[in-house]
Amino acid sequence: MIVKRNLIFILYSLCSSVFKVAGTKSKAKGSQGQFPITQNVTVVEGATANMTCRVDYNDNTSLQWSNPAQQTLFFGDKKALRDHRIELVRASSKELIIRISDVSLSDEGQYTCSLFTMPVKTTKAFLTVLGVPGRPEITGFTKPAMEGDVITLTCNTLGSKPAANIRWFRNDKEVQGTKEVNATGKSFTVRSSLQFKVDRRDDGVAYTCSVEHVSLLNPYMTTEVLEVHYAPHLEITHSLIIPQEGQYFKLECVSIGNPIPEPVLWSKDGGELPDIERMIVEGRELTITTLNKTDNGTYRCEASNHLGTSSAEYILFVYAKDFPGPTTGVSFVSTFPSISLCLCLGTDPNALGQHGPDHALIGGVVAVVVFITLCLIIVLGRYLARHKGTYLTHEAKGAEDAPDADTAIINAEGNHVHAEEKKEYFI
Repeated sequence: MIVKRNLIFILYSLCSSVFKVAGTKSKAKGSQGQFPITQNVTVVEGATANMTCRVDYNDNTSLQWSNPAQQTLFFGDKKALRDHRIELVRASSKELIIRISDVSLSDEGQYTCSLFTMPVKTTKAFLTVLGVPGRPEITGFTKPAMEGDVITLTCNTLGSKPAANIRWFRNDKEVQGTKEVNATGKSFTVRSSLQFKVDRRDDGVAYTCSVEHVSLLNPYMTTEVLEVHYAPHLEITHSLIIPQEGQYFKLECVSIGNPIPEPVLWSKDGGELPDIERMIVEGRELTITTLNKTDNGTYRCEASNHLGTSSAEYILFVYAKDFPGPTTGVSFVSTFPSISLCLCLGTDPNALGQHGPDHALIGGVVAVVVFITLCLIIVLGRYLARHKGTYLTHEAKGAEDAPDADTAIINAEGNHVHAEEKKEYFI
């Protein structure tokens, strides 16, 4: 009996130890799993934020969400704060999810999820709200701007968080501006200025302000086109390089200015055009239908706008019909045995261009002529050097020693006997 009682006691002790160990492990596991887990959230102002709190293990202990002011938003599935923007998404023993709609910058801060164990366990989650920058505006444009003016263009954008970045572009090329950032509550006002002196090259140029921000998929842009007024500048172009009698000839007054300088006035030698039947004016063009020598002179065009007046002149000289033209040429030919050169100029001078002589071609022709001339001089010099000398004979040998002329003649005649001894020398 005693043995039986001892066996029962031993079995009871072993079972108690097993259940005690199992209970301890279960308690430890529950304590370890009962810890809330959250994540930080970033949203754009006006969007919706979902705040999630969960636990891996929960023995029916309640979860709670609180805002940065430590006001309870939801306790389990029970709503505690009257805010129509805050709604319950899901509530269970292991998870509590709430939704905040139409998020504003004031909603940003640290939210708390609490698990009501003993003691209470909490975890923080930070809600970041991005302030979307406003559409940029460019100010400072004067329409029109005058050449020589100094203007300042300013681009503004409001409500960004963090502060937006502003970039300037002149057409497609980036230019540097001066940036200024001011805080307005939780958002920022960003301003960038661009100052420059206006010239005629700015006329029609597009200046673009680009606003970049982390909340934007693509930058906000705004563009203004600058209009610049400037005084006129005139030039005259002509249709023929070498005008000849009987040819059709045209002058054009090319004007640059804003506003466009007009009307264009033509004159000859300070007076009116003398022959309006042959001299036809159409807008900026003056056409002489048939050239003759009486057309020689100085032609002038003049135009103006409200900023000034400009003029240009062209001196016309009409050549005779037989002036070297398309089929004529100039040739240089050497008759020396060692040289055979020919330079032919058979090009119509008027075909070289419509607005002026081809200086490269003229320079090339001059260079070739100079080269040929130098070659001729060198060859001629060598030829003369080879044939230069003194022609000497012995026919008059001894005549210089005769006392008088008769003796000199006799001595010279006597020398004919030795005619076979005559020799010629070239020095």
